[in-house]
Parts: sequence; C-alpha cells; structure tokens
Amino acid sequence: MMKKISSTPLHNNNQTPNHIRERNNRKFPILSAIPLRFSLRGYGFCMATLFLFCFGSLFYQLNGGPPKILLDIRQYLGQSTYLDDHGPPAPRVLPFPSQVVYNRVGKCGSRTVVILLRLLAEKHQFNLVSSDIHNKTRLTKHEQVDLMKNISNIPQPFLYTRHVHFLNFTRFRIEQPVYINIIRDPISRFLSNYFFRRFGDWRGEQNHLIRTPGMKDDERYLDINVCILENYPECSNPRVFYIIPYFCGQHPQCREPGLWALERAKQNVLENYLLVGILEELEDVLLLLERLLPHYFTGVLNIYKSPDYRKMGNMTGTVRKHTPSLEALQVLYHRMRYEYDFYNFIRDQFHLMKKKIGLRSVSQPPAYSPAFLRELALRTPEPLEEDEELDTDLDDWM
Repeated sequence: MMKKISSTPLHNNNQTPNHIRERNNRKFPILSAIPLRFSLRGYGFCMATLFLFCFGSLFYQLNGGPPKILLDIRQYLGQSTYLDDHGPPAPRVLPFPSQVVYNRVGKCGSRTVVILLRLLAEKHQFNLVSSDIHNKTRLTKHEQVDLMKNISNIPQPFLYTRHVHFLNFTRFRIEQPVYINIIRDPISRFLSNYFFRRFGDWRGEQNHLIRTPGMKDDERYLDINVCILENYPECSNPRVFYIIPYFCGQHPQCREPGLWALERAKQNVLENYLLVGILEELEDVLLLLERLLPHYFTGVLNIYKSPDYRKMGNMTGTVRKHTPSLEALQVLYHRMRYEYDFYNFIRDQFHLMKKKIGLRSVSQPPAYSPAFLRELALRTPEPLEEDEELDTDLDDWM
C-alpha cells in the first residue's frame, strides 16, 4: 500500500515538465522555432532596452544632431545632410601630384611642350596656367611670395608654367609643388637663342622685329664668330651662364658662374624635381612624364607623333641658324664649362631614371663633346661691362 502511494507522486513529477513545454509551444509557436532558450523576463528586458535606445536616439537628434561618427560616415559616403550646420567636408586628397610647376628654360623646347600641354589639359581636364611673362626670371622677395601664393591658389589639379628661376616654396611655409623641366646641350641652346632673337622662327617672318624692336642692323646681322671671338657681352659670361640659374634659384649668387651655383642647382634637382629631361631625347622625356604623371600626360606621345601636331610643331624652329667655326666653339665651350658640368649631370640622372623605369632606348650622344677642352685649353676672357640689376641685401635671400 505504501509503495503505491510513493510511486504515484514520482510519476506525476516526471510528466509535469513535458506538459508545460507542450502548453508553452502551443501558446508561443514563434519561440519554439528559436533554438536558444531564454525566459520571458529576458525577452522583456531586451525589448525595453531597444525601446530606450530608439527613444534616446530620436531625442538626441532632435536636440543636438547625430553623433560625430555618423556625420563622418555620411560625409565619407557623400550623402551628408548636415553640411550647413557642420561645414563642408575636408578637401579630397588627390591620389597623384596635383600641383605641378614647369619653370621652363628658354630655347629648350618649351614652346613645343606648351602646345602639347594645351591639348592635354583639354583632354584630361586639369588647369593649365601658362604665363605670358618671358623676360622676368629674377624676382624680389615680395614678388616671389606673391607669385607663390597665386600659384598655390590655382584650383587643383593644375600645371603652372613660366620662364622663372626656381622658387623655394617651403622657405615661405607654402606647400612645395612638384617641379619638372627640360634642358638641352648648352651650345645648341645658345645658338638657338642667338638667331631667334635676330630672325625669329617659322611662325612669322616679322615676329623677330616685334620681339627685339630696338635692335640695330649692326647687332642683328653681327657674325656669331665675331661675337664669340671678340668677346661681345651677348657671347660671354655671365650671359652664357643661363641654364644653371633656373635650378639654383633666386639668390643673387645663383647668377654668378661658379661652383656654388652649380652645386646648389644639382641639390635642388635631387630634392625638388620629379624629372628633368634633355631635349635631345624628347620622346623618351614624354614617355617618362606619361609614366610618372599619368593624369597629366597620358597619350602625350600619340599626340606628339600625330600629323596635325607635326604641322604646328614645325613652326617653332629657329630660322637662319648655322654653326660657328671650330675655334669659336672651343672658346664658347670653355666659357660654358659649368653649364656642361650641369648638363652632363642631368643627362646621367635622366638615363638613370630611364633604367629604373625599364625604358630601353638608344641614348643620343651630346652635340658637342669635351674634346674641345682637350684640344685647346683657353682661358675665359673677362666680359665687357654691361648694366646689371642692382641686388638687394643678401640676407633677404638666404
């Protein structure tokens, strides 16, 4: 009798949990599909927390706007609606050099390159600013600052070009742009400039008269051999010391032929110039520019080789140009020894760049070899006196 009484409650205790589960499943069919087990109390806590979060978020937006992290995310996605209250987003950082300066050296193919740049600017939608100032390469301190500020204010991406000696932006705490340039054999450049000033180019028969209206016929038709051998100012230092100042900078000592200007020009090239090419290998220069600055120069070689461009490019050649005598060339070469030191340095750097890029092409030999110096060692005579611009205090340029 006692066994029956004790067995009945044990049986009922074993069956009760199953009956409870079945009743709960019938009442909450959705909860039965969830494998996780939690109590109604936990479910209610989660719903209350969610309600409080939504209510607090709504209250925060109505009184102070969304959190800063949400603003940053919306600005990053470009869908922000809070620009009026929080200001514009930070300027977009362009993934390539967006400030390029081409302080072009006179009679080194610059007009050819400028024609190409005009076509490329229209094609690639960058801002090209080409200065019409051709005869002011040396600037005062205030002129430097004004020019650098004007350059920095050009909408990016831009390419600015002008005949001007190197400008040190960082000296005035202005962001330094990327520099590019092209030079050529110094004697070839000198001859091109000598005859261009007198007779112009194929663009017009009378453009040289407009460029040099005050030149008398005696000077215009002066034999270049006489100019060199008789030491006229135009064919002597410091006038033939022309290329190095473009890379040395605005310091007055940069215009004095010597090692100081030479070494400073080399240092500026290594520290501030992305590329300095040589005109004798112009196609390779354009190819390297296309590799290094694709957003500016993509397709430049195709344009350069096109028949339409060839017609325009052929008009920039200097007329009536001829080579001086061997004796005159030897004298001129000696006067330009620093210019040739710099030219050979640039030529070596350019060929090194081609090797790094993997560009295999035939390097052109220089127009005039150093054999002139070995054949005839000449001392450079003192130049005739000429009026020079008065230099300001050297301390202002350092």
